[in-house]
Amino acid sequence: MKQFSVILIGAGNRGLAYTKVMLRSPEKFQVVAVAEPDEARRKTVQQLCGIPDEMCFADCDAILSCPKMADIALIATQDDQHHDMALKAIDLGYDLLLEKPVARTARDCADVALAAKAKGVKVLVCHVLRYTPFYGKIKELVMEGKVGEIYSIVAVEAVGHRHQSHSFVRGNWHTEETSAPMILAKSCHDLDILQWIIDKPCKKVSSFGDLTYFTPANAPEGAPVRCVDGGCPAADTCHYNCMKLYYEDEKNTWFRGAACRGFAKGSVPTNEEVLEALKNTDYGLCVFHANNDVVDHQVVNMEFEGGATVSFSMNAFNKGGRYIRIFGSEGELYANASDDHITLYSFDDRQLHEFPVLAQGESITSGHGGGDQGIIAEMYEYFSGEYKGFRAADIEISVKNHFIGFAAEKARHNDTVESIDEFFAEYGLKND
Repeated sequence: MKQFSVILIGAGNRGLAYTKVMLRSPEKFQVVAVAEPDEARRKTVQQLCGIPDEMCFADCDAILSCPKMADIALIATQDDQHHDMALKAIDLGYDLLLEKPVARTARDCADVALAAKAKGVKVLVCHVLRYTPFYGKIKELVMEGKVGEIYSIVAVEAVGHRHQSHSFVRGNWHTEETSAPMILAKSCHDLDILQWIIDKPCKKVSSFGDLTYFTPANAPEGAPVRCVDGGCPAADTCHYNCMKLYYEDEKNTWFRGAACRGFAKGSVPTNEEVLEALKNTDYGLCVFHANNDVVDHQVVNMEFEGGATVSFSMNAFNKGGRYIRIFGSEGELYANASDDHITLYSFDDRQLHEFPVLAQGESITSGHGGGDQGIIAEMYEYFSGEYKGFRAADIEISVKNHFIGFAAEKARHNDTVESIDEFFAEYGLKND
């Protein structure tokens, strides 16, 4: 059995999560180097993987300035770094596991796909929902013909009001200046899943949505810029009071760790550390004064080759989760990602049938409902050249599905219906 050597570029939450999964299969993977500017995170990976000092880099560019030192480069940096890092790694001849989104713009996404094709390297993008038992079972039922010909899908990503405030109002993905548009940063998973299920090219897109709630106009009169400053007239009733979410809720180690940039240390931040973070980082800002510009709700309407239509909605105002309904010639399928089964109403016997899902649920700390483990398992087969599965998508397929999101953004801003084919023609790809 071949053991793949891996370099990790970006040792934040996602990079650490994939690394921990690989550590469970030492016969298949060995992480031999790490690049991460945050010393605590870098040392965490170094200690976990037994990496020597000379193979630990504080500068992500530095590791790609060295000659190729492994089989695979796992790139899990921030969104605005994906393009440059991927092109450098491709040029060196690495196969890539690339965190989504591929890049922040359509042009940059196309560049990565074209470079990989020209160099002859494999790039697997972290569309982890493909690898979950939940969506895998839905795909299997569709492939088996249980739904028949698909004519319509309604899908919802319920981001979750607290997750929205943490990641997309106060957090790393709060502005398009340093991140991709929300529909890509959060929901390129979903756009990928929808095309994967229908298995035909998307042809037309329209979209509506905006940032309407997390704005200065909705700030209580007299609310301070930082919750920690005190004096907010809505402090006791606000769902997003950072003192409640990060300081008083000591069990919320995810939020507390992220605010202190100490989540990867494996230790729980002290109250003093949390308070200091809330005084000096964006996690302490009032959600109505957070300088954010990404949408808090958006709907994307799609038409696929053959006439199938999809309505996808993403919004912040909920508990969180995903659900989907698929309408076909032989039945109707509906499922909630938090359930332990998928329900199908069959036209044949006019009965409801339940199909079990082996793993269930998802949250920002749950490993994407088994997807993190699934993608690493299938990555081994995919890079070995022995792949026989149905989940893995090459970089060109991934970029095509990203283009649905970019077209949706253009449609949303311009109040138009956009042709996906024109995007492909513009960037040197074919929509087939």
